[in-house]
Parts: sequence; C-alpha cells; structure tokens
Amino acid sequence: MSTEITPFRIEIPQQQLDELRNRLDNARWPAPLPGDGWDIGVPTTWLRELVDYWRTGYDWRVAEAQLNTYPQFTTEIDGQRIHFLHVRSPEPDAMPLLMTHGWPGSVVEFLDVIGPLTDPRAHGGDPADAFHLVIPSLPGFGFSGPVSDDGWTFERIGAAWVELMRRLGYERYGTQGGDLGASVSPQVGRAAPDHVVGVHCNGGPAPIPPTHQLSEEELASMTDLERDRIRRIQAFMQEEFGYIAIQSTRPQTLAYGLVDSPIGQLAWIMDKFREWTYPRNVDPDKVIDRDRLLTNVMLYWLNGTAGSAAYVGYAQRGGWGTTNPNSGVPTAALVFAHDIVIRRYSETENTITRWTDVDRGGHFAALEEPVLLTDDIREFFRDLR
Repeated sequence: MSTEITPFRIEIPQQQLDELRNRLDNARWPAPLPGDGWDIGVPTTWLRELVDYWRTGYDWRVAEAQLNTYPQFTTEIDGQRIHFLHVRSPEPDAMPLLMTHGWPGSVVEFLDVIGPLTDPRAHGGDPADAFHLVIPSLPGFGFSGPVSDDGWTFERIGAAWVELMRRLGYERYGTQGGDLGASVSPQVGRAAPDHVVGVHCNGGPAPIPPTHQLSEEELASMTDLERDRIRRIQAFMQEEFGYIAIQSTRPQTLAYGLVDSPIGQLAWIMDKFREWTYPRNVDPDKVIDRDRLLTNVMLYWLNGTAGSAAYVGYAQRGGWGTTNPNSGVPTAALVFAHDIVIRRYSETENTITRWTDVDRGGHFAALEEPVLLTDDIREFFRDLR
C-alpha cells in the first residue's frame, strides 16, 4: 500500500459537462401525479424549474474554481483512494480538526465554515480559536469513489481517518461531523482515544432510541421536547425509511437509474434536502443557495458515485441499534430543531460534556446555520486545546 499524499485539483473535462447539458435538454419527464406535492415525492413543477436553472443559470466552472482555492489531496488508505481538503490556518498554534460530511452531502457542506474556523482573526473572532482543517470525502463519495471493496463500516472509516491524520503529522486533534459524520467522528475517538481531544457532532452522536421498545414509564419521564423527538422518529420510520431500505439492500439496482439520469440523481437528493432542512414546509432552495445545492449534486453526478455512496452510507454490517464502547473522549452535541437525538441515549456510548438544543436549523448544519455551528465548535474546543 502506498502512503504517498498527492496534490489534487478538480479538472472536469468539458465533454462531461456537454454530455450533462445534452441529457438535461433531452430528458424524459414523468407526468405529474395528482396534486404534484411534496407528500408524494419531489414535485414535477418545482424540479422542472430547478433543472431549467441547472441548464441555463448554474456554472460548474465557478464552483470548480471555488473548490480549487482550497488545497486538496488524495492518498490510499486500506486499499481505498481518499480525497480530502487540507486547509491550514495562518495561526501557528491552531488545533487540527477533522470534519466529516454525511449523505446526501459532500465536502461542499463545509465551504461556509472553512474561513471562519481556519482564520477567525479575519472573520471577527479570536485567533486563539483557530483550526487546521482536514475534510475528507467519505469512501465511495465524490472523488473518494467508487469503493474498491466491501466492509466500509463506520468503525473502519474511523480507523482510516486516524491513519490519515497520522500521515499528516497530527498527534492531537478534534473531530466533527453530522449525519454519517456524527457516526464516524466518535469512531475516530474510539480508535485513537489518546490522540482525539474531543468529538463534536451536530445532530448528536448515536444511538437513536428504539422507539418500539419504550415503556410507558420511560415515555412519562421524558420532557415535552424529548417526546416530540420520539414522535418524529416514529414518523420517520413510517414515512421516510424507504430510501434506507433501498440503499442498504439494493444499492446496485438503484445506481443504474441515478448514474444514468442527472434528473433522477437530482430528485433523489433533493427529496432529502426538502425533508431535512428547516422549516420542513419550505422548498430547499429557499433555505440553501441553489448553486450550493447543485454543486453538491454535481459531485455525485460527475463521479458516478450514487451506488457506492448508498452502499457505504447504509450497508453497515452492525445495522441499526448496535452498541459501541464509550471511548471516554469528551463529546459535544449541537442539536438543531430538525434533529431527533436524545441525551440519555447518546450517553450510553459517549462521554457527553456539552449538549446544546437549538430551536431553529435543520440537518445540514454547516449549510443552514454556519455561524451557529462555528461558534459552538469554537466554544467546545476552547478548553480542550
């Protein structure tokens, strides 16, 4: 296995962009189903408008140039090519921080927090809060895809991230993540508790409580906020779990449609951005900038990684409800209005030293509430440096 770290730039051939434009121009659209509302999937009227903007208003080259302003690299870990951003702070005493995205996200999620976290002096903050950032693409996602073999569990990814940080020469560092990143980040702490000084999760670390097993006494002991989260977990399992069932059991079959159809890929991802942004009843492009949404989708489309991202994201051998050991590493949870974790259950696997419930914001914290996320990360790690 090579341990070489190779500089990387995104340089998509124009032919790929021309092919995308041709597919969008000649798409075969389904007829709208009755009502054409979000309750039956992504509305045809809304998606047509977004695709028109993708065709005529969105400029990949602008996004590509923005991404290339950040130093990027690739390396091979455990037989898998790993792509990552490595943005060092101008502050010499900055703390290294490893940030992990989720599904259906990418490294694009973090673009609005890179500047404030690496250079707080230039963004109205205290230079003592500076971080050196390492932002990898998960195995099977974006430029870390496709996967070369199976078995990329959260535990294995955590061990790979420890090796990545070792290669970069970082002995003491923090971890941060949401969605899948909130499962991977604690695993980094479990793999290297002597090196990880703290774990910060937006949305909160696992586990999610087994709502079907809760007794009446346990429910009665909960706060109104906790009971609301239980209710929303139950609604999720009834109304939204289908995509996990498909991705974790038939990712290859799903991949044929998503890798061949840019509109199919767009719709599959936008369905989740609408469900998981806050407030839920607002179209996702009213919450997050359209260009940023499309750039995130482009990393899936250009790399053809719909199948491998689905496979890695949810085909976890342990399945839902697996118990992990507590690493003892100090852990923080920033829980936004959309999120559903409950402290008493997170504490079964994590040493929670900071828990913050927020009455706004959705699942994509770095995209929706970058200032609040930045402030919470700074405050949590301030005493751990």
